Amino acid sequence: MELVFATQNRNKLAEIQQLMPSSIRLKGLMDIGCDEDIPETRPNLEGNALQKAEFVYANYQVNCFSDDTGLEIDALNGEPGVLSARYAGLEKDAAANMAMVLNKLEGNSNRKARFRTAIALIIDGKEFLFEGIVEGEIAVGKRGDQGFGYDPIFIPVGENRSFAEMTMAEKGTMSHRKRALDGLLNFLKTLED
Repeated sequence: MELVFATQNRNKLAEIQQLMPSSIRLKGLMDIGCDEDIPETRPNLEGNALQKAEFVYANYQVNCFSDDTGLEIDALNGEPGVLSARYAGLEKDAAANMAMVLNKLEGNSNRKARFRTAIALIIDGKEFLFEGIVEGEIAVGKRGDQGFGYDPIFIPVGENRSFAEMTMAEKGTMSHRKRALDGLLNFLKTLED
C-alpha cells in the first residue's frame, strides 16, 4: 500500500518512516510535488489534521494522512496547544517557542504537560481520526540535542530524560506520534485482512 504523509517536515517523515511496516510505502509531500504551505486554520488539532489531509486528497487524489501535534501545559491553560508550532510567531522558530514556554513557567511549580497528536487518514474518500497522548512535565531548561520542536524541554512520565536526550528509536517507543500511529496502523491492518 502507498500512503502520502502530508508533511514537509523531513524530521517527522523520518520518524514516521521508522515506525511504518515494510508493507506500506510512505511518501512525503515533496514526493508528490506539493510544496504549498497547507492551511491550518481550524480551532483544534483534529480539525487541522483533517484540513491538511482533505487538501492533499482533493488536490492530488492520493490516499493520505496528516497529523497535528500540540503541547498542552496545565499551568498555561492548555497553551500552546493548537498554536504550538507558531507560539512565538509565524516563523515557527522552535527555540523562540521553547523560550516563551520557559519564560511563562518561570517560578511555577506546576509543570505538568502532555503532547497530543491527532492523525487524520483519508482512504478512498473516507475519513478516519486517531489520537495519541503522552503525559509528562516541562523541564526548567533545555536538555539534549536530539529530536525537534519542544523535545528539549519535555520529560515524559517515567523518564528523567527529555525527548531530546533520547535516540529517535527510544522516543519512538513512547511518543504521542507513535501512539496515534499505532491506532492508524492497527486500522490499516484491518483493511489488509
